[in-house]
Amino acid sequence: MSMKRWWIGGAILALAIAGAVFIWLQFQQPALPEGFASGNGRIEATEIDVATQWAGQINEVLASEGDLVDADQVVARMDTANLEAQLRQAEAQVKQAQDARASVAALISQRESELAFARKDLGRILQLTAKGFVSRQDADLKRTKQETTAAALAAAKAQATEAESAIAAAIAAADRLKIDIEQGILKAPHAGRVQYRLTEPGEVLAAGGKVLTLLDLTDVDLTLFLPETAAGRVALGAEARIVLDAATNLVIPAQVSFVAAKAQFTPKTVETRTEREKLMFRVKVRIDPDLLRQHLSRVKTGLPGVAYVRLDPNASWPPTLQVKLPP
Repeated sequence: MSMKRWWIGGAILALAIAGAVFIWLQFQQPALPEGFASGNGRIEATEIDVATQWAGQINEVLASEGDLVDADQVVARMDTANLEAQLRQAEAQVKQAQDARASVAALISQRESELAFARKDLGRILQLTAKGFVSRQDADLKRTKQETTAAALAAAKAQATEAESAIAAAIAAADRLKIDIEQGILKAPHAGRVQYRLTEPGEVLAAGGKVLTLLDLTDVDLTLFLPETAAGRVALGAEARIVLDAATNLVIPAQVSFVAAKAQFTPKTVETRTEREKLMFRVKVRIDPDLLRQHLSRVKTGLPGVAYVRLDPNASWPPTLQVKLPP
């Protein structure tokens, strides 16, 4: 009985070793020639949030998760009924202020005519007074009337200034409301794929509340970590290649777009425990936006893969890393 258990245990151990060897052979990366470095990572795209400018209720959400949207495409609408009522009131105030300006303009014209007559009348009275035909008291009354008319004209001109200010304020209020109403129509700031739909119609959001999260599929990169000996030789713009675990038959061209200025520990999900104890430099390789636009429907984020970076610009890419793209 013990011998039988020994044979069963040995068979299981042999199978486990064989399975481990098979997996190791399947996932073992080919040795890189001199002048290249590689690292694991995941494809990532820039996330863009579509959020509210002001607090309010969401009336419509016009995009679902996974949808491709164009730049400036309407993706949601907020309830703007209250703002539209305020806008009508502000536009009525503009009209009222313009009517008041017209009335003041007519009053100014009247006061100017009265002042011109008062000046002529005073001039005639002063001539008659000098000849002794009219008393000085009458001349003083005419002079007072002229001064009163001039003061009335000045007051009318002040009213005109106030009317202009009232018109400007009413127009500014109406323009602000128009902007608020326009901001209630939420548009995609950039073309991309909807990653998350965070709000449903009827929900009330605070200012800055997120409605959708988009992925900019033309800004895709993979982050890897390289030791100092390799990172010190990486040049910005250096050629790179990406091979995804889900499509090992494809080799995607890329370029180094970022090299960290300071070393850091590598994330636990990227390297082994021994390698995590080393300080590594974060490096990003970016896929050409024009190439991504040609294959937008196939671009997916979060996929793991391996990035290969050419450290020596004179080194030739091995045959296994020549560019291979989908048709």
